[in-house]
Amino acid sequence: MDAASVAFSPLLPWTVLGPLFGLAVLALLVGAWRRAPGLGWRLLAFAALAAALLNPSLVEERRDPIRDVAVVVVDRSPSDQIEDRPARIDAALADLRTKLAAFPDLETRFVTVGEGASAPLDETHLFEALGAATADVPRRRLAGAILVTDGQVHDVPTDPAVRSSFGPVHTLLTGRPDEFDRRIVVAQAPSFGLVGQDVTVTLRVDDLPNAEPGAVATVTATKDAGAPEALQLPVGRDTQVSFRLDHGGPTVFEFAVEGLPGELSQANNRAAIVVNGVRDRLRVLLVSGEPHPGERTWRNILKSDPSVDLVHFTILRPPEKQDGTPINELSLISFPIRELFETNLKDFDLIIFDRYRRMGVLPNLYLGNIARYVQEGGAFLEVSGEAFAEPLSLYRTPIGNILPAEPTGEVLEQGFQPVVTELGQRHPVTATLEGSTGGPGGGPSWGRWFRQIDVVPHGGNVVMTGIGDRPLLVLNRVGEGRVAQMASDQIWLWSRGFEGGGPQAELLRRLAHWLMREPELEENVLRAEAAGQRIEIRRRNLDQSNPPVTVTDPDGKTQSVTLSEASPGLYAGRVNAQGPGIYRVSDGDKTALAVVGTLNPPELSDMRAVTDKLAPVTEASGGGVAWLASDGVPTLRRTRPDRAAAGAGWFGLRGNGDYTVTGMTETPLLPPLIALFLGLGGLMAAWRREGR
Repeated sequence: MDAASVAFSPLLPWTVLGPLFGLAVLALLVGAWRRAPGLGWRLLAFAALAAALLNPSLVEERRDPIRDVAVVVVDRSPSDQIEDRPARIDAALADLRTKLAAFPDLETRFVTVGEGASAPLDETHLFEALGAATADVPRRRLAGAILVTDGQVHDVPTDPAVRSSFGPVHTLLTGRPDEFDRRIVVAQAPSFGLVGQDVTVTLRVDDLPNAEPGAVATVTATKDAGAPEALQLPVGRDTQVSFRLDHGGPTVFEFAVEGLPGELSQANNRAAIVVNGVRDRLRVLLVSGEPHPGERTWRNILKSDPSVDLVHFTILRPPEKQDGTPINELSLISFPIRELFETNLKDFDLIIFDRYRRMGVLPNLYLGNIARYVQEGGAFLEVSGEAFAEPLSLYRTPIGNILPAEPTGEVLEQGFQPVVTELGQRHPVTATLEGSTGGPGGGPSWGRWFRQIDVVPHGGNVVMTGIGDRPLLVLNRVGEGRVAQMASDQIWLWSRGFEGGGPQAELLRRLAHWLMREPELEENVLRAEAAGQRIEIRRRNLDQSNPPVTVTDPDGKTQSVTLSEASPGLYAGRVNAQGPGIYRVSDGDKTALAVVGTLNPPELSDMRAVTDKLAPVTEASGGGVAWLASDGVPTLRRTRPDRAAAGAGWFGLRGNGDYTVTGMTETPLLPPLIALFLGLGGLMAAWRREGR
């Protein structure tokens, strides 16, 4: 493509040429006014001299045209993976490639969004991809863009200048105009809640685009993949429902609404929330049967935690003690047994009996209350002293019905190191305790204890042993509650640093958390957590069985995953998520939920194909819209920048006509000799004419 133009290179500056041209024009005007003969020849002479001074030349440019750039952005996000949309997209791409190849002056770039392991799963960002694809292209070279999408785009530019900066933006909608869908929306939900109290969640069921008047939908609610609860919710209205938090840490609530026949997708018929349970204050009742060196250890450990409200009583003077001291001279506090063990018993999260002996302080009626408290979900820790082996042992009371080990009556007093059992190495309370290995002969490296009560376990799990492999720490579940029994009262030696001490603080912390059913200390549990687009699966088992788990994605597709042993009792594995939503992991006995992507992501909120979100860009850029299901891919044309870019059955891609100059030639139009001849000839002809 070549082009020619006339260029002037004056021989004198315009400050000189201007006055000269002015005098010449003035002389010609005076001659015309006086009707002087030879005026035409003078005009020819002046014109020739003026042309010579302006030095005109013909400039010819050799131009190479630059191809315009058109971008096709393909939406492969999860909302475009339903129904027949993937097939429509593939067919449209094949048609577009054929039609765009017919324009040799057009460079086409194809960009795919929502595909690959690093693609975001919660929102669709087409304009971010469009901007990245055209970052190296001047705006004067952009022919336009074609978006192959369902219209559910979440980064539509708000600046009118940006909306029109890509050229005409056309949309090929992958869905159908008559689509309808049902969804469940979590309108409001708390992030945190108090353990033991209710949390309120606001739910809404929408039938899009319109719901039948008075319609009611059945919603199934599950908590931590437990037993489902059926709810009847009015369609189109916010409804508040309440649930109780049973434990600290995250609790996953899943809500599923029954589907409609022929609805677009059931991927948004499920929603989930995660509520983190926190304990307002942990109330602990510590009853010490008598003063002893370990009493301060228990008190210091419990009081060091600011979230613990400790109620501590030490029995200093049993009722039967008669030493003649007048009552009015005693400064002891009366043991409020009725308030503690009847009226307010259920207010405590944990009850600890430390070296308690039967002295008539607590009647069997109140000890029976404690046993029922445990069976109904309470937590109880018994630390045995010498009195546990005597006839007046606590085991001979109703408390014995919940204790996992029975005393033999023998008290062993010799030095020993507590040892974590093989089962204890798999139990979260004692697994990986610092110092459990690394000592002489591969044993523990912590200090010794010097007293142990011989007990025979009748149930539960023995996680630590002492002298002669006798049970030292036994854990058990009783009814809805939990019990721990420690057959020694000498853990205080570790806190004093005797022979290097031991992990008493960590052990007692884990023990208390296990008793109160904190999720991280569960010994038989299956967990699933989303990390980006991966689902991390962990299962803790006390036995050594390792059956594969089944992962069910939001669309109902399943896959089997075999876990590998990461540490004793802990098995781990991972799987890549195929899209956002709620994934269910099950081993046949236990079930866990993992939420991939943002909870209730906008990508799944409305999966219908719509035009309203992209309408501002279509209007600002002059683009067009077509439905692939009914219209197919329109005819493509190259259009001038000042013409319409879309019409009935066709899309236009702007022809900008940009080019680069590869060469140039310059030819003088009036050589100096010719100009001199014309000027002098004109003057001589004028003089001759005037001389007649």
